[in-house]
Amino acid sequence: MMQRRNVFAGPYVDRAGHLRQDAAWFASALADTRSRVVPVWNSRSLIADGNEPRAAFLGLDDIPRERRSAETLVLLGRVNDASFFAYEIESLDPPQLLNGARFEDLRLVASLLPPEEAGLLGYARAMISWRRRHRFCGSCGATTVPAKGGHVLVCTNPACRHEQFPRLDPAIIVLVSDGERALLGRQASWPIGRYSTIAGFVEPGESLEDAVAREVLEETGVQVDAIEYHSSQPWPFPASLMLGFTAHAATQEVHLHDQELEDARWFTRAEVVAGVPLLPPSQSISFSLIEHWFNAGSDRPLRDIHGATSWAQSR
Repeated sequence: MMQRRNVFAGPYVDRAGHLRQDAAWFASALADTRSRVVPVWNSRSLIADGNEPRAAFLGLDDIPRERRSAETLVLLGRVNDASFFAYEIESLDPPQLLNGARFEDLRLVASLLPPEEAGLLGYARAMISWRRRHRFCGSCGATTVPAKGGHVLVCTNPACRHEQFPRLDPAIIVLVSDGERALLGRQASWPIGRYSTIAGFVEPGESLEDAVAREVLEETGVQVDAIEYHSSQPWPFPASLMLGFTAHAATQEVHLHDQELEDARWFTRAEVVAGVPLLPPSQSISFSLIEHWFNAGSDRPLRDIHGATSWAQSR
């Protein structure tokens, strides 16, 4: 059976990389009434209210004429013969763009949206965040200007002309198990009772497998082997790529070495069924990893027991 895709992942858009440098095509797309704008305000996405939340897109006529340009818009790609562009709204107060739509934190609604819409909104949010954080050249400090459909920022200093590309922060996340139990940890800032899988950023000069072993040992004192890749999840908050793994515990005694976690402990499937611990939201790759381990030793799928939850529902 095909593995369930993580939220924000999937072939929801043709990224059309070959069109990013085509000035004539870009001009025609800006004149096409089918083109759509994905607005981002204060890192929030526009969501249409209704029985089921949906992404709300704008037409080019819905934004100021002076903002309809290759300097302002970021080409996301093509969806069903329509071009989609990310657009940052720079204002202190949330603009009233469409009746029955408002700007929401994407983390709170992503699992409630159709998968392709959640992916598109996450993509737009990540690109806008990157551009906002790289307005100046990291080499000489001069301002930057967009190129190639907004996917490159070029230094305006003629003596520099350094190019910056969107960057991702790779982070491993791992479900450690001894077969019958799963090792989960919690941060002090999380809701009472919530535990999740072990995670951390990959360091320079480190392989993914080495990062898995290091992070688990640093945070819990447990040594692991049999590290296997499971799946990945784009996490645009602001620019992470979560790389999911499973691993076998070679030791079982827990020691909180680096104090990043408030607690870490082993949980059985029976405890998970009983609601101890409180699991992470179902839109997260951490839930998918826990689900993978749980379902391998249970006659009843985890989602049938706990259902789907969002960040908003699990606060």
